[in-house]
Amino acid sequence: MERNRVMILGTGPAGLTAAIYAARANLEPVVVEGNEPGGQLTLTTEVENFPGFRDGIMGPELMENMRQQAERFGAKFIHGWATAADLGQRPFRVTVNDEDVYETDALIISTGASAKMLGIPGESDLVGRGVSTCATCDGFFFRGKPILVVGGGDSAMEEATFLTKFASEVTIVHRRSELRASKVMQDRARNNPKIKWVMNVTPVSVQSDGSKVSGLEVKDNETGETRVLPAEGIFIAIGHRPNTDFLKGQLELDSVGYIKTRGVSSATSVEGVFACGDVMDPHYRQAITAAGSGCKAAMDVEKFLEGASVHDESVSAPAL
Repeated sequence: MERNRVMILGTGPAGLTAAIYAARANLEPVVVEGNEPGGQLTLTTEVENFPGFRDGIMGPELMENMRQQAERFGAKFIHGWATAADLGQRPFRVTVNDEDVYETDALIISTGASAKMLGIPGESDLVGRGVSTCATCDGFFFRGKPILVVGGGDSAMEEATFLTKFASEVTIVHRRSELRASKVMQDRARNNPKIKWVMNVTPVSVQSDGSKVSGLEVKDNETGETRVLPAEGIFIAIGHRPNTDFLKGQLELDSVGYIKTRGVSSATSVEGVFACGDVMDPHYRQAITAAGSGCKAAMDVEKFLEGASVHDESVSAPAL
């Protein structure tokens, strides 16, 4: 059974940044690629808000550059995903692809969170060509165009309000007659003149003009009639699901399933296990914040392996 000093689960911006920092610290990290090597950015076309790229960069290219940078410093990559973990004692054991077992002295979990999708025809085929799950990431590309936001919670209201900065109009599509969002968020959306509403309908399929989104087919829940809502962008805002099922209750999670970390550190409820990126961040979900948390996790791991305590007080202001 192979034993490693550090294992990193996931290869999004958080996991790859952690790999870069850990490799540069001569920790020889072993990185498990995950279900979506490169994370959600591999589903994004152009990334314009990652610092250092004045003219933007394609999502898959950015992630490949980060991977090669980690490999340059000695990170080793394993194809597959973690299907089980035993965190009861050190060294921890991680099962990959239900068959290969690895031991590690420290573990960084950066398995991310997957956006919930509608699961209707045309949706997955048009991700990156009009279908999106991130208004902050992709809103700019729909300047002056009609947009639909599917959802009825706070996230949908927030995304719709944000998208009014770019779109010619934003239509909120919801399957019920009433919203789940808080009153404050509802009022903010309803008071925005650029937001329209289509309620009590069920999305049926995403329509295409052959190359990109052209509309959303919906069914009226009362009459059963279908119609197409024209749009050039469809933002799915029905929530995210953190990828923590394989942990089976071994770490402290919040009510949704996100990993809880200690104070400003990346330390979890199990000593020697650290978390970074979207798997512990239900709020920001940006590539740059994920990358920053990956840096923190690698630095915390280095301190831990040196015998230093990593907890709330482990990060203090430098002396002036």
